[in-house]
Amino acid sequence: MTTKTLADIDVSGLAVLMRVDFNVPLQDGRITNDRRIVLALPSIRRVLNQGAKLVLMSHLGRPSGKGYEAEFSNAAAAQRLAELLGKPVQLGAQEVGGQADLATVQAMHPGEVLLLENVRFDAGEDLIDKAKKNPDKTPTPEQHATIAAFTDKLARLGEVYVNDAFGTCHRKHVSMYGVAKAVQNRGGPAVAGYLVEKEIKYLSEAIAYPKRPFVAVLGGAKVSDKLKLIASLLDKVDRILIGGAMAYTLLAAGGVRIGKSLCEHEQLADMRKLLSSAGDKILLPIDHVATEDFKSGKPVVTSGIEIGEDLLGMDIGPQTVLAFSEVLESAGTIVWNGPMGVFENPAYAAGTRAVAEAVARATDGGAVSVIGGGDSATAVEDMGLGERMTHVSTGGGASLEYLEGKAMPPIEVLDKR
Repeated sequence: MTTKTLADIDVSGLAVLMRVDFNVPLQDGRITNDRRIVLALPSIRRVLNQGAKLVLMSHLGRPSGKGYEAEFSNAAAAQRLAELLGKPVQLGAQEVGGQADLATVQAMHPGEVLLLENVRFDAGEDLIDKAKKNPDKTPTPEQHATIAAFTDKLARLGEVYVNDAFGTCHRKHVSMYGVAKAVQNRGGPAVAGYLVEKEIKYLSEAIAYPKRPFVAVLGGAKVSDKLKLIASLLDKVDRILIGGAMAYTLLAAGGVRIGKSLCEHEQLADMRKLLSSAGDKILLPIDHVATEDFKSGKPVVTSGIEIGEDLLGMDIGPQTVLAFSEVLESAGTIVWNGPMGVFENPAYAAGTRAVAEAVARATDGGAVSVIGGGDSATAVEDMGLGERMTHVSTGGGASLEYLEGKAMPPIEVLDKR
């Protein structure tokens, strides 16, 4: 861990700008899962206990970027954080980082907390992503000006920058990257929070120093989304277990009939090359839970690896569960990204549950298990197995890109030891 963290600096008496990930699920304005807020508490408490002013930044959902939208307000997160801390948490003004927020920060006392409104209310926050649609893939002068203006507004609110939002560490957004640079340019520190430190530790160590056998479990809908990850893991792992809809494209590439199952036909040629180079490292389903109709059909267990022409695969079958479980329970390191089927529907959740239970048993026996965020993390938490895993990541897309070895600018910009 070469990146500086909160443990390396003293923030006493300073104003700390901390980027957190409070992108929590809401229903009728109420938070249905506060895990992301809870996981930020160690960094938040460290700053408050040292007697600093704390200014928190977060996004929520995907607002238009044209100003305040009530349905995407951080108000519920501010209320929940206040309950968890047992002290008031102020909510920022509708203009994020504007004069009202600046006046609030200037009037704050050490140990007080301000949660700014949704940073994505300002168009500048994620214009760097939108600029990828430009002909030269870079921001226009007008976009540069918008990005710079929002960077300046946020950066003036703090003397220290802390990144504790791993879930967006693959995004070079203003609050993730630009503000860190601005604080550094003024001579202030930019460091990782405890949650980001933990994510880097487990994800990097799992890949660089795995206990053997090293097993990767991959699922989800599209094999094209995981192709680079599979390629990067092939030289590192002992086995790759593949389920979910992505398995059907690989099976079809191997000449297996998959019925009406989801298949990325444009990927078949690349999948044949992948299977050829992988040898016996890749283990695919040998039976399936299928149905005639996604919405109204009844589950049917296939008698073997092939799926009838009137059926579409929805989950791995019982023989696959046994084969996958046997590999997992003897593993030393397990990295899991993506469910085995349509686990949101109880009729097709057995495969994902069985894999989660096998990973938990392996972890109980001493294996290191890293659950790579997204649907995998949701499944593990919903099944009450999160506490039995070594680490459950808070970042789906971020963990995927980190495991692929892609650049992570919001991490790379932080101070080094």
